[in-house]
Amino acid sequence: MRIALATCNTLPDWEVDDQPLHEALEQRRVRIDRPAWDDFSYDWSAVDACLIRTTWDYTTRVDDFIAWADRIARETLLFNPPDVIRWNVHKTYLRDLEAKGVPVIPTIWCEPGAGTAGASLDALADAGWSRAFIKPAVGATAAGTMRFDVNELDRPAARRHLDALHAAGQTALIQPYLDAVETEGEVSAIFIDGRISHGVRKIPVPGDYRVQDDYGATDEPHEFSAADRRLIESIVDAANARSLLYARVDLLRSADGRWLLTELELVEPSLFFRHSPAAADRLADALLRRTAGLSYEM
Repeated sequence: MRIALATCNTLPDWEVDDQPLHEALEQRRVRIDRPAWDDFSYDWSAVDACLIRTTWDYTTRVDDFIAWADRIARETLLFNPPDVIRWNVHKTYLRDLEAKGVPVIPTIWCEPGAGTAGASLDALADAGWSRAFIKPAVGATAAGTMRFDVNELDRPAARRHLDALHAAGQTALIQPYLDAVETEGEVSAIFIDGRISHGVRKIPVPGDYRVQDDYGATDEPHEFSAADRRLIESIVDAANARSLLYARVDLLRSADGRWLLTELELVEPSLFFRHSPAAADRLADALLRRTAGLSYEM
């Protein structure tokens, strides 16, 4: 069997978290290719399936990426499928989940248009937030984000940030800044083949809010309580994502102690195999079962 693990040309040299997956597939006698998603010289029809992994530069060309997914899905099996990608690349999916009762972090949606940035910032006073956070509706790795105090001194900088996102054609999300990110960090639940595989807690460097490796953050295994697991499973079910090959649920603690959904990652999430090498085996087996309809055993 031959599997493509789609990546990008800008992957940093230090990114090796998927190595256990590579080894698991090779142990199952699978040939692995690692083409960049935008490599038009690569013959995608020659592989039995394509697993989207580290395509981390797509956010600047999201329309091209969606078109690529549609094309690849006509040539081979694609995980996750194009309809999921189309829905999940834009953070407006949070609106859909909130409408289904998912505890989503409160969000003011700031669409491009004359006067929308000022009106959105005015709404912060009514929301009662002392600090707030801006992020683009299409983005990854904390790019384009900003935290600020909700006062007159910080408003001009926040306005300029919103204007820059709008000039780039981006919808912006304005959310309360949750201080727990600096102490407890963000937790993630990794789903593989419809079940919670393992949990991770990501902690930024002191004083920062960015929980990605790129900014020096650290991470460690995290165990979820039974109640937490029920919440996480309800989020995945609300998204009709239980049948997907993989998913990741990201949560932050609110000021009143509740878990709030910040992201549901269904396109190319880091799956933190370094904290659960057995998860790589589970993903490899699930991928091969779905691709060939066979049960592969070591």
